[in-house]
Amino acid sequence: MLGKRVNRKRKKVRKMRGLWTHGYGAKKKHRGKGSRGGRGYAGSHKHRYSYIVTKERDHFVHTKLKAKPKPKTINVGQLFGLIKNADKKNQKELDLGELGYGKLLGAGKPAPELKGIKIKVDSIVPRAEEKLRDVGAIVEAKTETTEEEPGE
Repeated sequence: MLGKRVNRKRKKVRKMRGLWTHGYGAKKKHRGKGSRGGRGYAGSHKHRYSYIVTKERDHFVHTKLKAKPKPKTINVGQLFGLIKNADKKNQKELDLGELGYGKLLGAGKPAPELKGIKIKVDSIVPRAEEKLRDVGAIVEAKTETTEEEPGE
């Protein structure tokens, strides 16, 4: 009993005895790998072109890579013009994010009028933060970057 096998399904070959092709078409069709027309996408511009056109239209379409958008920057020396507008509205807080600026750079001299004004920004360079603290401004930044942008 140990060596006995039980066939649960009849093999196809039993059904196909007496037929030359065993269901594979012409004799040549099932011989080797030469009948499949190549591997993968081989022949996609020749004998498999209709498959590519109907089923995979975007297969040969190249999509360009897009660069990450850089945040709009402003220098410490340019904050004076924004402070004038804040003074007209009697504001003691300057939110650079609302004005469309994402990063504060350290070029220029900060105006003495910045004393006591709270400046909110997404990211700031250490040099800019140091200059603003020396003047007496309060800086609130989400992230602090270690390197400064070239051309400051």
